[in-house]
Amino acid sequence: MSVLRFDNVSKQYPGGHVALSDVSFTVAPGEMLFVTGHSGAGKSTLLKLIQLAERPTRGAVLFTEKNLLKVRGQRVPLHRRSVGVVYQNHQLLMDRSVGENVALPLILRGMKRGEIGKRVRSILERLGLGARERALPSQLSAGEQQRVGIARAIVAEPTMLVADEPTGNLDPTLSAEIMALFASLPERGTSVLVASHDLGLVKRMKKRVLVLDHGKLVDDIAPEDLADA
Repeated sequence: MSVLRFDNVSKQYPGGHVALSDVSFTVAPGEMLFVTGHSGAGKSTLLKLIQLAERPTRGAVLFTEKNLLKVRGQRVPLHRRSVGVVYQNHQLLMDRSVGENVALPLILRGMKRGEIGKRVRSILERLGLGARERALPSQLSAGEQQRVGIARAIVAEPTMLVADEPTGNLDPTLSAEIMALFASLPERGTSVLVASHDLGLVKRMKKRVLVLDHGKLVDDIAPEDLADA
């Protein structure tokens, strides 16, 4: 069984721009992989299809063997609970504290208050934000805001985490720490797909890499082949 499968997926936007063209790949349970490519190659569109922010023009996206085309109405937010998302622009609620932002996915699941508090404090400590729980996002640096977004995405231990350029605002040391955290998630049952154009970082991680070029999947590189890629 796969966690995610793209079967000949194409996405064309109004006006004619083709973001993805006949893309097919499979993600196994507990797998971490990267998708890379030039700016505009289709990375963000691919991630949006997984979280149902977009729908394919042709082909099928299957998540835990369910065709996402059939997920409509109230089932859309249910699906999104299974997919943790790290956005480029953080998308934090600016009038809520760091702790309240991170707690949101747990509140939506109906978790008990005491358990929510424990989970939130634990993940903030892991990300070096333990002292910032009561701060507002506007009081944080860009790097701290990014880490809050990451904490919110992984606090509920989703089936899959998708991250769009998650290290864009972080220094190299923190980038390495965040990637090590992502690499630990499959052991907890979360598959991880990271979109990044940082080729140095991608090579160091020694994980499978999907390469997009003008919407086409032009390479699917196994970890052992990365040294030659």
